[in-house]
Amino acid sequence: MYTLIKETIKIFIIFTACTLLFYFGLQAMHAEYQEYHRYDQPEGKAVKVFNYNQQDVIDRLSIFFRLGE
Repeated sequence: MYTLIKETIKIFIIFTACTLLFYFGLQAMHAEYQEYHRYDQPEGKAVKVFNYNQQDVIDRLSIFFRLGE
């Protein structure tokens, strides 16, 4: 009976420790990426690769169906 209680307490302590480690790890990752501004202007030798020009709806649908865009 004593060993069953002892093993249960050990499992509970290990589970609690792992849960706390996971929780504080997620908090640390959140704090790290909270200051990350992904919509800032790019720095360095960034090149704009997307140039949207007005196309007819029929042309866009044609490209969509042909290429699966």
